[in-house]
Amino acid sequence: MSVQLNPYLSFRDNTRQAMEFYSSVFGGTLTISTFKEYQASSDPSEDDLVMHSQLEGDHGVVFMASDTPSRMEYKPGTNFSMSLSGDDETVLRGWFDRLADGGTVTMPLDKAPWGDLFGMCTDKFGIAWLVNVSGQG
Repeated sequence: MSVQLNPYLSFRDNTRQAMEFYSSVFGGTLTISTFKEYQASSDPSEDDLVMHSQLEGDHGVVFMASDTPSRMEYKPGTNFSMSLSGDDETVLRGWFDRLADGGTVTMPLDKAPWGDLFGMCTDKFGIAWLVNVSGQG
């Protein structure tokens, strides 16, 4: 049996839009379930919020996300980054470019001191991404 670490993102009322965006970047299969589907709404305004979503993207990318109801505290993007790494420069560069579109490139994808290509960006939803392409030295 294996163990996987899957990042879990929290949003405030825009998980569906964020995960549809990530699905357009990474491909694969996106599943979305609402609070109403799980009979977990505390208020009718929560019915259509995403209680759980999972993206099983191409090349083994898997992560999950949900909306944070207004009754709960929400602090976006302050304590984590999403890290993508591998040796397929075409795929990783494409993802970097698409994630940066509408967001901010904080470090262009370029040769790093350790010999790989490395870049950082924050996407249009405020999520920080690190991209490392190995074997470029």
